Amino acid sequence: MARSTTTYICQQCAASYRKWMGRCENCGAWNSLVEEAAPADAGKSIVSRSQGKALSPQLLDSIADTIDSSRIKSGMTDLDAVLGGGFVAGGVVLLAGQPGIGKSTLLLQVATHISKAQKVVYITGEESAAQIKSRALRLTKEKATYLSLVSSTQADDIAATVSTGEYDLVIVDSMQTLTVNEVASAPGTVSQITNATNIIIRAAKQSGTAVIMVGHVTKEGSIAGPKTMEHLVDVVLQFEGDRYGGFKMVRAIKNRYGSTAELAIFEMEQTGLMPVSNPSAHLLAERSEADGSVILATMEGNRALLVEIQALVTPSNFGYPKRTASGFDLNRLTLLIAVIEKRTKLTLADKDVFINVVGGLRLRDPAADLAVCMAISSAAAERRLGEDIVVYGEVGLGGEIRSSFGADKRINEAKKLGFTSALAPGGTSDKFVTPVGDLRTALQKHLTNKSS
Repeated sequence: MARSTTTYICQQCAASYRKWMGRCENCGAWNSLVEEAAPADAGKSIVSRSQGKALSPQLLDSIADTIDSSRIKSGMTDLDAVLGGGFVAGGVVLLAGQPGIGKSTLLLQVATHISKAQKVVYITGEESAAQIKSRALRLTKEKATYLSLVSSTQADDIAATVSTGEYDLVIVDSMQTLTVNEVASAPGTVSQITNATNIIIRAAKQSGTAVIMVGHVTKEGSIAGPKTMEHLVDVVLQFEGDRYGGFKMVRAIKNRYGSTAELAIFEMEQTGLMPVSNPSAHLLAERSEADGSVILATMEGNRALLVEIQALVTPSNFGYPKRTASGFDLNRLTLLIAVIEKRTKLTLADKDVFINVVGGLRLRDPAADLAVCMAISSAAAERRLGEDIVVYGEVGLGGEIRSSFGADKRINEAKKLGFTSALAPGGTSDKFVTPVGDLRTALQKHLTNKSS
């Protein structure tokens, strides 16, 4: 019988199989195998005698430091901070986010600004050049006279364009639409994405051209495509937030040229994405004063923010109580409810508990624990916390309140917005902080105002 000319590739880990299976044996993903044409020389051995030559290493002190001097400013101070100072010549940036969140809008704004002083080309595989122009006219007050546009899905042509060195910045929107001539699979598959990424990165390094790649995300929120794509690029930017409203945040989850602790916060307006200078004031503008409302001093990267945590506790109409969280980890919420029931006198086993983080933020800060517990207890006991108090601190399984990083920044942000005190773990000499050692004491002493 003739040998099979097809192979099945896992879209999660790129493992190869001769026949289709429902579950990948390598990574455990279900329904991730996609049929692709096998290479013509798949059966031939690639082991041969080495024809390489000895490398010529350089001493570290003898290498010229040109990265900082060659940075390209985006025109947005916060975005430049996330990048470590701007785009680097020869550097490759991967920008990923939910559909409709504003990736193309942000890049068009950046490209329009940079094109005033340097040569920029915007390559799109999802839209036509006419569509890009229409958006540019809507977003920018000035005409983008010097911005070049082209529509293409051929990775080989894009790599050849980058290799010319004619442009200072090349934007590719998006990688999931590209195809490589030598690969006989559909766009968006592991083989296509991996090969397209490789040839574009190689061209960028050889020509010293800065490249921005746009990537899709899966329904779970992770970057679509093989993980090797994130390893190959120099910077990975994650675009987060609610695409229908609220703040949009850009953070670096990988950065070879700077810190990953910076955060850029934007708000979508008629003229595009605008940086938010004082996000805490925006988040507290419509603050609720009912029971179940607590102000959290949280950290997003190196930036302190004040955000309202809302809780609603109602009797359960079914045998199994419901726990729902918006902007907070549901597993963490379940754990905190267990701690409240065990370490205090509150009974929540017959109550439905709902948590909401106002403004569309998604909290990853462990110091949000105390604020969530205070909000739940406030709603359950129908007692309010003082209006001028902020809360932060991590809650342990024993009910103890543990210290949190960035205490000084949290306190300074609270003072700036007019708050008079903070419920937080001890360890600071600042009289602004009212130290609390355990959850039960915090609830007994500070949930004193009975709701009317």
